[in-house]
Amino acid sequence: MRVLVSGGAGFVGSNLAERLLAEDCEVTALDNFSRGSMENLLPCMSRSGFRLVREDLLHLEALEPHFRGQDAVFHLAANSDILDGIRHTDTDLRLGTLATYNVLEAMRRAGVRQIVFSSSSVVYGEPRVIPTPEDYGPLWPISLYGASKLACEGLISAFSHNFGLQAWVFRFANICGPHGTHGVLTDFIHKLQTDSRRLEILGDGEQAKPYLHVSECVDGMLYGWRNSREALNCFNLGCEGATHARRIAEFVLEAMGLPEAEFTFTGGRRGWPGDVTQVRLDCSRLEQLGWKAKLTSDAAVRRAAGELVEELACKQSS
Repeated sequence: MRVLVSGGAGFVGSNLAERLLAEDCEVTALDNFSRGSMENLLPCMSRSGFRLVREDLLHLEALEPHFRGQDAVFHLAANSDILDGIRHTDTDLRLGTLATYNVLEAMRRAGVRQIVFSSSSVVYGEPRVIPTPEDYGPLWPISLYGASKLACEGLISAFSHNFGLQAWVFRFANICGPHGTHGVLTDFIHKLQTDSRRLEILGDGEQAKPYLHVSECVDGMLYGWRNSREALNCFNLGCEGATHARRIAEFVLEAMGLPEAEFTFTGGRRGWPGDVTQVRLDCSRLEQLGWKAKLTSDAAVRRAAGELVEELACKQSS
């Protein structure tokens, strides 16, 4: 298989590229490096069948040559800085919705028929049904990031129906693990690097969400892609349990060897505007297909905390 990974130098994209190469796929990683890192791709650079393209998804006319000859596109590129999306209200529109339109149009022009898309549980907003299944509605996201992801799903559905694309939409839980560049784990680690005696936690620390290890995120995507054959496939991609923000802080302190650090809280139910404080996903649709995450949310967070601290130590010593 020849696979193009948009956002290939990013967190999930780089982990996916490694896995695809290990499974003898030819991989084109496309990234503009606004968020991604060349470091993330070092394990891929020496592999045969790997190609790196530095390009911006907002440049539609430049995309088609790179899409030609591909069997599938894994579209993972998006804005990963939620606070930037609040400060600049067109960020998610451009880097999410418009970029996804360009990917779909480049696929249409180049004759690529399969797209795998990284959506998010934030499309559900604050649902009344917990755990939340894929057919829950209406969908009222409360963040600009969530609104963009929902708009992307709509574009994918329309392109699928009008131009014969086959699509897999995965609504991610929170993803954690190696190459992580954003989110609560990296935020806590960076804060503790600055002040090892005190850790500020946004909100009241009671926010609880499922955290899926990135290795299992890749597993789940690949399994769903290879085993579900509808024209339009939609799956929640998560794990058992949910982890509170305070518990995540405890795992980070454990990984960094800082048991005496004091917690402070900014207060309020939400960590930031648009924060969905309680998330539980019904993942039975993917389980019925034959795949289930092996790690619980707590186990994934503890493992990821250790991996991220180790990665940081390696960077500092090199």
